[in-house]
Amino acid sequence: MAIQQQHSDYDVFAAFCPSRNVFAELADKWSLLLLLSLHKLGEQRFSELQRSVTGVSRKMLTQTLRELERSGLVRRTVHPETPPRVVYGLLSLGHSLAERLVPVAEWVEEHSGSVLEARAAFDESRCPCATD
Repeated sequence: MAIQQQHSDYDVFAAFCPSRNVFAELADKWSLLLLLSLHKLGEQRFSELQRSVTGVSRKMLTQTLRELERSGLVRRTVHPETPPRVVYGLLSLGHSLAERLVPVAEWVEEHSGSVLEARAAFDESRCPCATD
């Protein structure tokens, strides 16, 4: 039996609210990147996902896909072929989240240079280096 509470029943700022745990798990770097990749490229096999999200290890990819599947965001489909073909795709809940992530990813790509410059300036201002 599925229990669905109203949006107002959850508060990510409340220390013991279950939504905080959901927020933390979904805000993970690999989760966000996999959701964006599946949204942009559609269904993908494991190896295709690993190529599209470079740097993710097989172990982390497996764990993250399993958690996204458990959370109702990703569907794992095994096609009865020889050898079996397994593909991952977004469910409607995953599409809903990924659509909201696209503008964030676009913002990051557009403003990364400014953020990196700000970090360098900050780090330089905090440098304990002696000037002669």
